[in-house]
Amino acid sequence: MAAHRSGPLKQQNKAHKGGRHRGRGSAQRDGKGRLAVKILSKKVRKELSRVDQRHRASQLRKQKKEAVLAKKRQLGTKDGHPHHVLVVPLHHRVSLPEAFRLLQDNNTGTVHPCKWGSSHSFMLLCPRLKHRWFFTSAKPGDLHTVLDMAKVADSILFLLDSLEGWDSTGEYCLSCLFAQGLPTYTLAVQGVSNLPPKKQIDTRKKLSKAVEKRFPDDKLLLLDTQQEAGMLLRQLANQKQRHLAFRDRRAYLFAHAADFVPSENNLVGTLKISGYVRGQTLNVNSLLHIIGHGDFQMKQIDAPMDPFPLNPRVIKSQKDPGMTMEVCATDAIVDMEEDLKVLMKVDPDKQESLQSEVIPDPMEGEQTWPTEEELNEANDLLKENSKTVKKVPKGTSSYQAEWILDDDGETSGEGDEYDTEHEDFMEEESQDESSEEEEEEECETMTIGESVRDDLYDEKVDEEAEEQMLEKYKQERLEEMFPDEVDTPRDVAARIRFQKYRGLKSFRTSPWDPKENLPQDYARIFQFQNFTNTRKRIFKEIEEKDMEGAEVGWYVTLHVSEVPVTVVECFKQGAPLIAFSLLPHEQKMSVLNMVVRRHPGNTEPVKAKEELIFHCGFRRFRASPLFSQHTAADKHKFQRFLTADVAMVVTVYAPITFLPASVLLFKQNSNGMHSLIATGHLFSVDPDRMIIKRVVLSGHPFKIFTKMAVVRYMFFNREDVLWFKPVELRTKWGRRGHIKEPLGTHGHMKCTFDGKLKSQDTVLMNLYKRVFPKWTYDPYVPEPVPWVKSEITSAMPEVDME
Repeated sequence: MAAHRSGPLKQQNKAHKGGRHRGRGSAQRDGKGRLAVKILSKKVRKELSRVDQRHRASQLRKQKKEAVLAKKRQLGTKDGHPHHVLVVPLHHRVSLPEAFRLLQDNNTGTVHPCKWGSSHSFMLLCPRLKHRWFFTSAKPGDLHTVLDMAKVADSILFLLDSLEGWDSTGEYCLSCLFAQGLPTYTLAVQGVSNLPPKKQIDTRKKLSKAVEKRFPDDKLLLLDTQQEAGMLLRQLANQKQRHLAFRDRRAYLFAHAADFVPSENNLVGTLKISGYVRGQTLNVNSLLHIIGHGDFQMKQIDAPMDPFPLNPRVIKSQKDPGMTMEVCATDAIVDMEEDLKVLMKVDPDKQESLQSEVIPDPMEGEQTWPTEEELNEANDLLKENSKTVKKVPKGTSSYQAEWILDDDGETSGEGDEYDTEHEDFMEEESQDESSEEEEEEECETMTIGESVRDDLYDEKVDEEAEEQMLEKYKQERLEEMFPDEVDTPRDVAARIRFQKYRGLKSFRTSPWDPKENLPQDYARIFQFQNFTNTRKRIFKEIEEKDMEGAEVGWYVTLHVSEVPVTVVECFKQGAPLIAFSLLPHEQKMSVLNMVVRRHPGNTEPVKAKEELIFHCGFRRFRASPLFSQHTAADKHKFQRFLTADVAMVVTVYAPITFLPASVLLFKQNSNGMHSLIATGHLFSVDPDRMIIKRVVLSGHPFKIFTKMAVVRYMFFNREDVLWFKPVELRTKWGRRGHIKEPLGTHGHMKCTFDGKLKSQDTVLMNLYKRVFPKWTYDPYVPEPVPWVKSEITSAMPEVDME
């Protein structure tokens, strides 16, 4: 029997190619230790086993935990700076001297009163607890002092009333502190022990319920006895510290003492500030910012002896060996000159410059006159663009084609006939000639007290300020009802009044060059090529690079040069002296954009370009901002007023500040007090952010012919109609169109639309231009008049304890 043989159509499958699919082990054996080019060009990454990866992660966790514990143990110990506690009473019935009397217990430690500012500040040294505190106080009415000291305080102790908790002034202060950013805080209550025993439990329950809205998951501590004061100190020493990002990346110092050495003119001189270094290492070559006064340079840093050591030195008397004497505080100041050491002196080559503005070159933007060839090319291009395309019969000459009209066109002579009609408009006026006789009634009894009270009230009213505020309310109301609508002036031609404006096909998609027609102030500012990358690089250097200078916790004396004498005068009057070191580029001027939201307690209209007071991070300054919408587009619409319930962007000329940073906006009233306007955060440092102001011109349809209409009152002369002819029109009811031609000489114009126009509709024309803020930056902000409870009861409601 013959065997079967496959034919020529038998399927032939491909053989398996096993040599190409090698494992990682065989590839490493064949490579014999050689690495690929891509691996050599990158950073060499060690390929760890799973056990080694776990061990490495465990080591990293251990290192971070030890760093956090070391930082916590350093606060308030002999190797670190004292634990700075800011005491803020939130009610007018709270007794601040009584609270300080309980905290100044000689059994707990040694008390050293400080001469800074008011008498309510002292240093408490507790060798038994191995801790030292520095207690300062500030009343809620002195708002700038509370905010400035909260920026550098390690902890804040809020004192509450046992019945109401906090009043309207305290509520206002808490709103500002929460917007700025709170460090570690503790709540203490006064007056509970003075109540009957039956009411103490109910009072604490009601107070805890009211406090829970503002401070959730926080316990209330009592402060009525020495024992409760000791428990409060232990709570302050052991609680977890909350960090503020803007101060953890910078070195800062709260001045315990200050000395001024005047120069020849006695207006400026060298300021010697003594205090403990906090935050980061302080380098003498960096710049120093004194809150409320500006930026300055340092000459040198001295290291005197710590005036408040936790374990003071003990000196035995030579005459009597058994007699000992502790050297601390005031005694240490006597020996300060003997133990004075110079830590660092400034290096002129490495010192940061105080230059905050760019010196503009007047010839930088100079342009040459165009050549004849360029002018001829421009004329040829203009002729090509000016040619119109028409449908004409065959054989028609160019002269005959000019007389042929469009499909919907009409003769130009109609405008002259129309000009003679409807020139005068009759206006109906009606006058009411009826007059009412006023009846005079004679009163036998007179209320003299009320009249005197009314006269006194009228004396306090500023009529001019009332008229200005009324005008602002009217403008804000008109802006809400008719956004961006303006009246076309009759005495000035519209093409001259709005010559800086332009029309856009689409506000969202139409291109706009951010470098076009920049003002002269833009030649004075600095701009980053990539602000985000620069910020990351500087923050990375702070974390990884070891800086030379005064370490955290050292007691130092800074020699600051070219300081005005007003800084020392403010310090002697009781204002805190706080200094922050600046990161690279933070002294340079640029354009800052901040996202803010209107504070609900303030309802007065705030117009753009009004002078406001800013608390931006560690800075405090005055400037005139612009308001714009907070959108993700490349162009942002300008807002004339700061509207409520909407997040808006505030743009202002100010020194560069790296994110994150909180922002508070205040407005100075006529009586000298500062009212909180808005709160938010720093958004970006970007001069290219375009703020576009819109102007809407309105007209009314006079005659309507299906899709065509005659519009009047938008312009008042023929030249303006021809000038704005390329700009697209729209109506409030959604129709779109364009200007066909002018009619007559009084500004009437023929317009075509994409649909039939209604007689009650309004024709609008949108014009746009880019706006820039005013250069009104001022780093000096005077202290406001303290807040009084009666002044803010209308703005901040009382706390309901029920």
